Amino acid sequence: MKPLEILVFGASGQIGRNLIRKLTKNNYKVIAVTRNTHQKGYVLKTQGNPGYLEIVELDTFNEEKIRDLFKNCSVCINLIGILYEEKKNQFKKIHSSLPTLLAKISKEKNIDQFIHMSALGVENAQDSEYAMSKLEGEKGVRENFENSVILKPSICYSIDDNFTTNFMTLLSRLPLMPLFYNGKTKFAPIHVSDLTEIISKVISNAIKNETIECVGPEELSFKEILKKLLNAIDKKRFLVPMPLPIAKMQAYFFELLPSFLQGGRKQLTSDQLKLLKYDNIPTKKYKTNLDFKFNRELKYFDKEVLKYSYMWRSGGEFSKVQR
Repeated sequence: MKPLEILVFGASGQIGRNLIRKLTKNNYKVIAVTRNTHQKGYVLKTQGNPGYLEIVELDTFNEEKIRDLFKNCSVCINLIGILYEEKKNQFKKIHSSLPTLLAKISKEKNIDQFIHMSALGVENAQDSEYAMSKLEGEKGVRENFENSVILKPSICYSIDDNFTTNFMTLLSRLPLMPLFYNGKTKFAPIHVSDLTEIISKVISNAIKNETIECVGPEELSFKEILKKLLNAIDKKRFLVPMPLPIAKMQAYFFELLPSFLQGGRKQLTSDQLKLLKYDNIPTKKYKTNLDFKFNRELKYFDKEVLKYSYMWRSGGEFSKVQR
């Protein structure tokens, strides 16, 4: 029996790499699309079972090339997303125009499922370009492929993320950590393995025409998250509320500073600062993964972070956390 062929855009990211591993283990054939096979290919090749993974390079959003990728696929998954713009209108191009195009082609090719990864809590962030581009992308997907499934996760974390690893680096180096908006913004962190399990269940159960908010088992404020990360790396730091005018100046400075001087990514932008005003928890407008009972047991934030936090503790892998 020929395995179901799944086309994955954004395959080299945190979610994509973990998803490929899960799908190929379940005997799905995956066509993994990435911008640079020389840079990302060696990592992706280790994620899939032999014979179940094909890697395709697509460095531009060429419509003809994208159409060719849909020849034999039954499911298309779009995971492409960025947290900040390096060039003007990148949000619109990546979060709005591309998902709309993929949904349109999915409809034309009459594929079984189109799954699009958006973000939780963007409905309220009317002053954020990131949020508005995400909402515009959702609208384009719905208009062009009405049976699509839109997934809206809260912060997704793992050893491969840019969230917990970034903050543990900052907390291990800085004597104090600024709290934006007094650290009261709430999140529902979801582990990447739980999120990929949701995607796998959406495919295996042939779910269509749904918007699903993807959340972990607990709601944590930004301050509570930082405290859990400090506990994990066995450090004590001052968590200091930062006045908004100073926070805006800091964000502006980081925007001007090249990414390579910030560890390869912008530490904070004005748009990200705006997003931090809004809670990242279920809105009750849509069903959540808890309603579908996709996950038997969701992973708790502090227990999972503890598994890889030793890299930021004194002594590294030989360290012992004082309890």
